[in-house]
Amino acid sequence: MYWPLNAPRIYSAKGSKRRKLHEVKEDDSEDNVDCDDRLILGLRVSRSGHLFTTITTSSLNIWQTSPVVLLASVTRSFQSIKSYGTNISVLLRPDSSIAVVQTSLGFLVTYSISVDPQARVYQQYRQTGQSRRQSNHGLSSTEEERAGLPEVNTRFRMVIKVDAGIGKVLALDEELIVATEKPAAVQCIKWTPDSTGHQTSTELLSKMPWINKKTCVVEMVFDRAMSLLIWITNDGRAYAVQRVVELPKDPDTPKRLFRGYGFHDGVDSGSMARKAAINARFSLLAVGCANGHIHVYTARDYVGSISLSHKLSPPASLSSTGAITSLAYSPDGYCLFVGYERGWMMWSVYGKLGGSSFAADRTISSENAEGWLTGVQDSSWLSGGSEILMTSMKDKRIWIMETAKSAVTGCFCAANISRMLLQTNSTLLVYRGHDLPDLDSISTDASIWQQVQVPGEYLANQRPIRCAVISSDGRYIAVAGRRGLAHYSITSGRWKTFDDPGAENSFVVRGGMCWHAHILVAAVETDSHYELRLYSRELGLNDSSLVFVERLPAPAVVISPTGEDSVLVYTYENVLYHYVINAPNSTIQLVQVGQIGLHGIVRAPTRVRAVSWIIPDHQLRNGDPSQDVMLASVIFLVDAKLAVLQPTKDENGLLKYDMRVVANDVEYFALMRDQNTSLNSPEQSHPSSPSAENGVNGAAAHAAQDGLKDSLWFFDGKRMQCWTDIQDVLKTASVESGADPPPLIAIPADFYPTSVVLRKGTVLGIESELVQRRDVNFALFKFSTRTQLFIPPILRHHLASYNSPAALSLSYQYQNLAYFSHALEILLHSVLDDEVDSPPSPEHALLPSILFFLSSFPEYLDILVQCTRKTEVRSWRTLFTYLPPPQELFEQSLQKGLLKTAGGYLLVLHTFEELDNSSQQCVRLLQKAKEAGDWELCKELARFLMALDRSGDVLREAMEKIDIESLRATKKKGSTSTNAAWLKTPRRQDLASSTETSRTVGDGGSPQSVITSEGGSENERDYFSLQDP
Repeated sequence: MYWPLNAPRIYSAKGSKRRKLHEVKEDDSEDNVDCDDRLILGLRVSRSGHLFTTITTSSLNIWQTSPVVLLASVTRSFQSIKSYGTNISVLLRPDSSIAVVQTSLGFLVTYSISVDPQARVYQQYRQTGQSRRQSNHGLSSTEEERAGLPEVNTRFRMVIKVDAGIGKVLALDEELIVATEKPAAVQCIKWTPDSTGHQTSTELLSKMPWINKKTCVVEMVFDRAMSLLIWITNDGRAYAVQRVVELPKDPDTPKRLFRGYGFHDGVDSGSMARKAAINARFSLLAVGCANGHIHVYTARDYVGSISLSHKLSPPASLSSTGAITSLAYSPDGYCLFVGYERGWMMWSVYGKLGGSSFAADRTISSENAEGWLTGVQDSSWLSGGSEILMTSMKDKRIWIMETAKSAVTGCFCAANISRMLLQTNSTLLVYRGHDLPDLDSISTDASIWQQVQVPGEYLANQRPIRCAVISSDGRYIAVAGRRGLAHYSITSGRWKTFDDPGAENSFVVRGGMCWHAHILVAAVETDSHYELRLYSRELGLNDSSLVFVERLPAPAVVISPTGEDSVLVYTYENVLYHYVINAPNSTIQLVQVGQIGLHGIVRAPTRVRAVSWIIPDHQLRNGDPSQDVMLASVIFLVDAKLAVLQPTKDENGLLKYDMRVVANDVEYFALMRDQNTSLNSPEQSHPSSPSAENGVNGAAAHAAQDGLKDSLWFFDGKRMQCWTDIQDVLKTASVESGADPPPLIAIPADFYPTSVVLRKGTVLGIESELVQRRDVNFALFKFSTRTQLFIPPILRHHLASYNSPAALSLSYQYQNLAYFSHALEILLHSVLDDEVDSPPSPEHALLPSILFFLSSFPEYLDILVQCTRKTEVRSWRTLFTYLPPPQELFEQSLQKGLLKTAGGYLLVLHTFEELDNSSQQCVRLLQKAKEAGDWELCKELARFLMALDRSGDVLREAMEKIDIESLRATKKKGSTSTNAAWLKTPRRQDLASSTETSRTVGDGGSPQSVITSEGGSENERDYFSLQDP
């Protein structure tokens, strides 16, 4: 759900280019080190993301992230460097109040960081007459810019000497954790002494029964949300560790500082752990190995239930990528950034590659000094995941790369999935292909994306944008930052923001937003209340224009629109509330009509990412909304587990819910019932089918229009998965059935799928691309829209399950698509390739059923020809085993007037050596083409006959048989070359170069010439290029 975008911004701090450092080494020898003091050796970002620090060999720099400016710098003296050593790494207390610099001689130099709100830096001064006129809307932000930025003061605090040698240091809220080498131990150094005056506590690794002896800790990471550490030891093992706070009950028992469990064993040199990262949102632990691979584990608990989830393999060898230098999950957990010595990669949470620098031309990158492409030294996420901060090897520059991410990462709702809304640090990108014709909507042209700039004033005060949502009809967008919100009309192109900064800062959106027509529903938290607020797009944004306010007893975890007028609200109290949007007397209200307590069912409410439910059709049409909770089956996405809760009654008649997990590793899901009705409506999506021509009555065609409205789709990091009917899943999910869920239909895609466009039969997705040109000195990333037809896999599933009625129903639903015949061709092509590579037994062969199914469509003969022309000749025997002889198919094509299709079967006859030397079939086809005035086909047939007989006798004989007057006239003059010129047939010496080949993209076919159905294409000139059997 993340893609790199554009070219990175570059920053650098000025400093002395070279500096002689009188350094004392660990062996007490002295040396004068001549080094570039501008090279960045490390960086750290504060928890809030407002500040970050970098170090060089002798200096510490404090930066602000938005805008990126250098606020303070400390340069150590020669005496300090001589006494304590040069800088080698930096740490930052999470609240950014203390910076810690580790030196080469085993010292920790600490500095206090404080912000002086009274003093300002980077103030703007304009000379008289140069001030420009400002609107009231931008006046406050302009005044803020003129006032400058708060000054940051950095002061030396203290030096901590670690005699045992430093292996790794970690800065937490309350203490420093220092892993020592000799002896191997872990020290906890409090920032300030406790009530007893103690400040340091130590535990030897040899006293920890759960860790291997004779090892030391070389890497440590910590996650506050999970209260979990990962330790990596020098033998390549990884441990999940927790800090022990409580005292032992037995006073004689030695006090333990840590408890842990080993979950990764470096069984060989390649799998030895080197780096680690923690994903609290999905409860994942990532371990980077020495061979460049990443092992990702699922942490069910911290006492032994940590199992391998999946592995990520780089697209290049270790010699090309180098060792892993950094691992960092995005703040929302949806993306993993992996830095290598020679590049970087971005993976989705369950393993889909989203971007990589290894496609870059290293020669061009080196010439342009683009260190962000050639290697990563350190990296961190900024702006809530909208930017990546990185430093490269032996470089003085800081690179900040922008990313585009799906709005689903911040607000999980059906509209964000169906409408494909992306957000960057300052803009929104809206996919507009839904409103275009079928073929235009699958274009990769960037013009089908509309870019919307978020108001600068709102960004200046409330960045980063944490939540964005689009309406189901694609007309409105709303965004929410640190506080407040703003909304936008795509039709008018106008934003609405709060006029009163106090009103904007009085609440924060927590739990998400959604649109109902022109009404925005937002779950907010104020200083004293939790509320559901309704804002109208037609009114301004202020407290007095609130349409409706509903108090909540607890913060909302997620809100989800469902049906035509319902909203589900799931709260931290583990209660699901059902609201109906009511509009009596032109006023809009939220009316609570039911609630479900899920205590004991959902153990951790904060782990819930999305919620929806399924109500029986009869209840939707005629039922009382207050009874929906009694009949609804609830779908929860908890971490990455898709769970179904179904209502049952116990022996006392009381309602209870049974939960069952039906899918794992789910990055997102889409329930078609929740999708926009305007996208799936029969009137727009499925024009009335020509029943008389296709032999299907109107009732069957109308039923076909609802084919996939109850389908459920999800992406598991590898492929898009689908259940065509959620009711089948509900039947097997009940406790009484005890059956496994129905089989899934896999939709393969070599890109990241982001949306399912039901009425067009496609899965939409995004693929990033690195652009490098020799005429410019920088590279940039862009993304393109990709599509994949889901019709062939679903048809294949139905036919393999002997469910021909379902396959026919689905086909009639999509038969009016311009590319429907191509979908049927892909179906035949995929089955044929599979059965040629792995021949099944005759009773299990699927190809006969596929061919019988295709025979019910008028494009049947064209599909067969297209398939033969795009497969190897060795597959033809398998295909025609279940088909009539090619001669019969040729005759059928002639009878139906499909002349170009008949021409395709001439190639099959020739390949099977069933075409006689006189080529009567070709003469007959040439005669019909002449009668139809298809001179282009005549030209190609003439080329084909010349290829059969290079002497030209067969062609002359054919010309005589079809009785072309112009041919006789020229024949009397004895000029055969004139005939060839008139027919535009190639000369013998030009024959080889005239037979060109072409390839159809997306079908996996070999690069051979392509036969198209009647109607023509640019590839018609290649019909009769011969293939060697």
